[in-house]
Amino acid sequence: MPRFPAAGACARVALLAIVCACGVLATAHAREQVAVLREIDVAALPREAREVLERIHAGGPFRFERDGVTFGNREHSLPGHRRGYYREYTVATPGVHTRGARRIVCGGPRSAPEVCYYSDDHYATFRRIRE
Repeated sequence: MPRFPAAGACARVALLAIVCACGVLATAHAREQVAVLREIDVAALPREAREVLERIHAGGPFRFERDGVTFGNREHSLPGHRRGYYREYTVATPGVHTRGARRIVCGGPRSAPEVCYYSDDHYATFRRIRE
């Protein structure tokens, strides 16, 4: 039986095209997920989160050393922006002596953010804060 080396190359190219298409679809699906982020009213936030939000708007002071550092958004859980757009802040959890899992992530200028998000599960999910 004769061998057709070009057939193997065509199969590899076709497989690569399928893999790339799946990657594009997965990225599009992730972006759709970002577009449907749930929201939460400021009044519905825990007291500690409302206090952190007030400090953000006042420009500080903050309780934790890492408050105000850049949030990388590596998982693309939030809408895409340039690096440095998002900053993260710790929301203290009563009874927990570490930073805990609660965070507020804001985008835009430090003391006048354009948008803020709340996470109570260490960035697994976010809710846009309605102010």
